Amino acid sequence: MQKTPFLHASRFFPALFAALMLLILAGCNFTITNLTPDTVPQNPSQIYTITGSFHPDSNRIDRASIQPRIVIDGQSYKMTRAGVAGDIWEFDYQIPAGRTGASYYFICNYTLDGGDRASSNEIYSELQTMKIVGRYVLRPEATRAPVGSRVSVLGAGFTPTDVVYFDQTPTRTIFESPSSISFFVPNVEPGRNFKLSVSGAGQTLDVGTFRVDAISFQVTPSALIIRAGEQQAVTFTIPTAAPAGGMLIEVNTDVPQSVIMPEVIVPSGQTSVTVPVQGGKPGMGSLFFKSSAGESSVSVTVTGK
Repeated sequence: MQKTPFLHASRFFPALFAALMLLILAGCNFTITNLTPDTVPQNPSQIYTITGSFHPDSNRIDRASIQPRIVIDGQSYKMTRAGVAGDIWEFDYQIPAGRTGASYYFICNYTLDGGDRASSNEIYSELQTMKIVGRYVLRPEATRAPVGSRVSVLGAGFTPTDVVYFDQTPTRTIFESPSSISFFVPNVEPGRNFKLSVSGAGQTLDVGTFRVDAISFQVTPSALIIRAGEQQAVTFTIPTAAPAGGMLIEVNTDVPQSVIMPEVIVPSGQTSVTVPVQGGKPGMGSLFFKSSAGESSVSVTVTGK
């Protein structure tokens, strides 16, 4: 059966592994340690590996006699040893459809050498619970980038209403699929770290920290003189190739009725992009550009036909 990637789960829920419960059982002959986190990420097969350590604390215990079992949802199942030797045993359990968790406990039978005779023993663990989480963050595509960069976040349970935040600053967020969303690094102060989070569906998910780097760009030509209805090309150049997903350059104008232009995104791996600027109603003003390294502008004059 397919195993649940608990190694990945430790990435998203590190505190859970630090809080694993050590169960010391009667007779001081045996120690059972539950190695399964109490919260695990959902997987498509709904099969989850429950793992435990069954360690004899006495040389009088016959290791070959150790027979761990798990009782889950009222049913008892034999566990299998994880590897050729050792104290780690595991069991793969498929959670019924529609369920978001399970309760279980361990039972272990073993033989104890009493000198003149051997005795059979059976011990129990305390009741354990496992919660299945269908909405979580795996990792961001990058942990640092300049303003305007598009960065993806991988996980599960994302919705079109999710918004990525830099501290308290919302970003332009794009829903790609339930397992992926992306955002454009907002125009915030460069050279420092921000707390990254995903908020939506009544829940906020912690993504980690993100560092914003400074970058500058050039715009040519330095002035635009165009007639209403005509177009003129404007080129934006950045010093290094745009990251995966491209780089968004924020453009504003004080004459919105006079200027018609598309969104400016430098394609991934490129250092420049050229976009058409079309004249609207006659007027005079400027195009304003923001980057993490500063601001600049280009004058615009739109004349009649």
